[in-house]
Amino acid sequence: MLKDITLGQYYPSGSVIHKLDPRVKLLGTLLFIISLFAFSGISAYIVASIFLFAVIRVTRVPVKYMMKGLKAIIVLILITVVFNLFLTQGEPLVHFWRFTITYQGLRISIYMVIRLIYLVLGSSVMTLTTTPTSLTDGLEKGLGFLKRFHVPVHEVAMMMSIALRFIPILMDETDKIEKAQMARGAAFDSGKLMERIKSFIPILVPLFVSAFRRANDLAMAMEARGYHGGEGRTKMHPLEYQKRDYIAFILLAAYMAAMFCASHFLRINKFF
Repeated sequence: MLKDITLGQYYPSGSVIHKLDPRVKLLGTLLFIISLFAFSGISAYIVASIFLFAVIRVTRVPVKYMMKGLKAIIVLILITVVFNLFLTQGEPLVHFWRFTITYQGLRISIYMVIRLIYLVLGSSVMTLTTTPTSLTDGLEKGLGFLKRFHVPVHEVAMMMSIALRFIPILMDETDKIEKAQMARGAAFDSGKLMERIKSFIPILVPLFVSAFRRANDLAMAMEARGYHGGEGRTKMHPLEYQKRDYIAFILLAAYMAAMFCASHFLRINKFF
């Protein structure tokens, strides 16, 4: 399952989305996430679906590749559905034994599943189309106003970039360690629950050792190249908005307006 995590990976395809300013993609991702929780209703989610899959199509990233990232949240989705179905009070829909499924619980479960899936897909679009370096520059430039409040914007952006860069690296390292342990006779899918948990200790220990070693190597490499923070640093490729970025801002504004209208004026069904 770990190898199916796509968050933090970059998929080069040369699409228009790849060429957008990282600040546009960061703002677009933020607005998309806000729209999922701020607006509700089948009409609103139809608009969100059209927008999301149109963007995915433009990125030219295979849909199957993005869908792989959903395997990592299947357990979270199941837990969310179960809790909302059986613990939400309201008008009964189905009753068996001591459990009752209500209309309100079913509605909330459907909404939460859609939100979780679209949350992962929307975030994946940003990371798959933006290199860690561009993401760092976009965060630092976009949040530059926080420097007036003595917020270390550059350091925060650098930490986030390093964290995203290390996700696929650590996933590959975990896969290699797991295969090595299985070649030595380790079994991760057999036995009781506690036995399965204990069987992962031979993976976690060398993984932590490898992570600390990589972090130390990265720190030494940054010091050897004269890195001392963000003060006085210049950019090889300064961020400047292009015509396509302004078009993207207009499309984002149109999307938010469409979501507002769909949520408040185009309700297909009062229940949903």
